[in-house]
Amino acid sequence: MRVFRGFHHPGLASACALTIGNFDGVHRGHQAMLALLTNEARHRGVTSCVMTFEPHPRDYFARRSGQPDAAPLRIATLRDKLSELERCGIDQVVVLRFDARFAGQSPQAFVDDVLVAGLRARYVLVGDDFRFGARRAGDYAMLDAAGQTAGFDVARMLSYEVHGLRVSSSAVRDALAAGDMARTATLLGRPYSISGHVVHGRKLGRELGFRTLNLAFGHPRPAAQGIFVVRVEGLGGRTLAGVASLGVRPTVEDAGRVLLEVHCLDWPDGLGAEAGYGQVVRVELLHKLHDERRYDSLDALREGIARDTADARDWFARRAGG
Repeated sequence: MRVFRGFHHPGLASACALTIGNFDGVHRGHQAMLALLTNEARHRGVTSCVMTFEPHPRDYFARRSGQPDAAPLRIATLRDKLSELERCGIDQVVVLRFDARFAGQSPQAFVDDVLVAGLRARYVLVGDDFRFGARRAGDYAMLDAAGQTAGFDVARMLSYEVHGLRVSSSAVRDALAAGDMARTATLLGRPYSISGHVVHGRKLGRELGFRTLNLAFGHPRPAAQGIFVVRVEGLGGRTLAGVASLGVRPTVEDAGRVLLEVHCLDWPDGLGAEAGYGQVVRVELLHKLHDERRYDSLDALREGIARDTADARDWFARRAGG
């Protein structure tokens, strides 16, 4: 899969089947849309292409209004979104920066400059609530009419349901906020996971007797926060059970930086103490134990981590025995 920042690149496909959206989480509704897109691209003999945005348009408007907390909580980092798009068989992704200039485009300018001249779309697939252009003035009917004039086909996909529940990024955020990892996995079609490079931290975990693998989340407001039972993949081909904290570490830092700290329950003898740094690992969040807690002292924090570790072992033992 090829990834482009913007659409002014000579390497872009000469023609594409395109869908447009934020694709936060790449949930089962997104996956159904992407399957339809790749099928249309194959039949037309063109490249399948996703146009997505960074930052999220609602991030931009929330900041502009002086209400950053009005932005949606982030399900996935850009890295994880791109990884899932690739798993869905997409050929090309165009990441556009959503800024004042882009937000101010008229619907017709969006069609002319982005869809036709920029991406050379031959087919455009959108969701049932798709709007475009300044003040969201463009709708499906307008896009369909523009396509007939400009020479590209337009299709719309209605909402996708699982067990009578409409699958959406909002539904995934609600499930994560509730700590319902089973419902989250149902909506995503897979366990919720976060991946990234293992980075150096303060090494406080070693002092407390619980060494950790640290991953930066890269967004200040994750949809999931708290203490989780996890599974780690990517360390020397192994899959390791663990317990993890996702949040701002209120006892030791509380600086607003979001970090995923993973303590593996059993560290393999073959992995040295410094193993993992710089490697990309994937952490599946399987079960939420509780929200983040602020402890009165490092001793209290140590005791809390010990309880969480014991609870994680019990969870895995019950699964193995059931």
